[in-house]
Amino acid sequence: MFWDSLKLPLLMRAILIQLLFALLMLAPPVFAVNSETVQKLAFGESDDKVAAVASLVAEGDERAAAVLQALADGELQTAGKRVLIIKGDTALDAITGQKVVPVPTELEDVTANNRLRRELATALAALKLVSLDRSTRLAAAKELGGGAEEAMLPLIKKALASEKDPDIKPMLEVIRATLELKSEDKATRIAAIRTLSLSNNSNAKTLLLSVLEKNNDGSYLEPDEEIRIEAQKSLRSVEGRLAWGDRLGVLFSGISLGSILLLAALGLAITYGLMGVINMAHGELIMIGAYTTYLIQNLFRARIPGVFDWYLLCAVPASFLAAALVGIALERTVIRFLYGRPLETLLATWGISLFLIQTVRTIFGAQNVQVENPAWMSGGMEILTNVVLPYSRIVIIAFAALVLVLVWLLLTRTRLGLFVRGVTQNRAMASCVGVRTPRVDMLAFGLGSGIAGLAGCALSQIGNVGPDLGQSYIVDSFMVVVLGGVGQLAGTVYAGLGLGLLNKVLEGWSGAVLAKIAILVFIIIFIQKRPQGLFALKGRVTE
Repeated sequence: MFWDSLKLPLLMRAILIQLLFALLMLAPPVFAVNSETVQKLAFGESDDKVAAVASLVAEGDERAAAVLQALADGELQTAGKRVLIIKGDTALDAITGQKVVPVPTELEDVTANNRLRRELATALAALKLVSLDRSTRLAAAKELGGGAEEAMLPLIKKALASEKDPDIKPMLEVIRATLELKSEDKATRIAAIRTLSLSNNSNAKTLLLSVLEKNNDGSYLEPDEEIRIEAQKSLRSVEGRLAWGDRLGVLFSGISLGSILLLAALGLAITYGLMGVINMAHGELIMIGAYTTYLIQNLFRARIPGVFDWYLLCAVPASFLAAALVGIALERTVIRFLYGRPLETLLATWGISLFLIQTVRTIFGAQNVQVENPAWMSGGMEILTNVVLPYSRIVIIAFAALVLVLVWLLLTRTRLGLFVRGVTQNRAMASCVGVRTPRVDMLAFGLGSGIAGLAGCALSQIGNVGPDLGQSYIVDSFMVVVLGGVGQLAGTVYAGLGLGLLNKVLEGWSGAVLAKIAILVFIIIFIQKRPQGLFALKGRVTE
């Protein structure tokens, strides 16, 4: 042994070994890439540079990644025949990685056209597949899903062999199959087609359809019948999986729309069911809730931007209170004098709605205002590649369910709820036993108006807020209330969710306009056959 030949004491040997290890640690890292490839990247023509990028990707290590990243960042420069990575006042040789001192004074940038930049972006994404950070690998896999070069196949196989994440690995398998589909080996292509059959990605469907393309004379572009048969089997499997994704998307969209209709109609169900008031200003109460949310948002942004993402915690009660106070004011000043006169009430509340719209236009302007989602409501949950559930919609569905539960508890477990139900079923008898019906009317109208304000707060999170916001929901709200049964909370829930789902299903077949017309015709026919709606009101008032 070398150390034995030196005949040094054991302690001295240990000291020398540690000193050598320290020197190795302090020495500059060995950083060598293929010199010919780097020369092509710096001095070659466009095609040579693209080929050099592919070669560096095939190396699949951090040394090649550093050169490509330097080119993407504009830090790759030349000094004569030398290729350097310039970082501030430091220069590194792009081939060896060694520090160059002094830094050359005459430097020229390595140019990159749009084509090369696209190749660089894809190449860097491929190299990120071997990153230790999961989010980096996931983002790289998603980027390569849009298109990967054949030269990246060895690196993708390397990344796939070491990948353990259940979300990233299927994406890499699809990318590998996409590249292997171009192989000249029949067994490799069939294996790739079978891999694609396990995918729920719409890109897999496109690739399989390309295998089954036909010429103008009706013959297949793919001459091998066995490959075509495998492609057809895989295509059926992928289409079935995507079809379930589409159904899930329609179901979620229907529930989302139904929850919005439920929020918009819930307050109207209370006021219309209790007092028989056809409140045409109900949509404008929704608008007031939305503009209150807008004001709270601006207040948080200007005064306490550090907690901006939690402004909804303040906006929800503020929207309820603002709309409830306006509703109580309307009931005390106008509506209380028009009970029992439905036509005059309709005209009066319509005039109030126009007044509220013009007031908002005067204060905030005629243009829409933007209400920003908090950070925790931005983005969405990807269930399948063709189904993304927005967090904002998920939150609104949960919010509608919470409001529904609170209203149910209020109507069934509180003294006010008892009075409301008593007045709804028999106003004269409730008055005879001491219930102050005018006060119950006021509070019930305020409650219904406040719920409309909550609907406005929710709607502000999925679209712009404008003076005409409420006009888009007033007709739908009345349809939900009439279909469900006047004064029936359960009927409002079933009608809101049912109309939301039906609307989304019909939209997929006939478009949005025809779907609306079909639903309106359905409601007209249904009311003709069952005027009391889905749930008939029980009580002496029905006799």
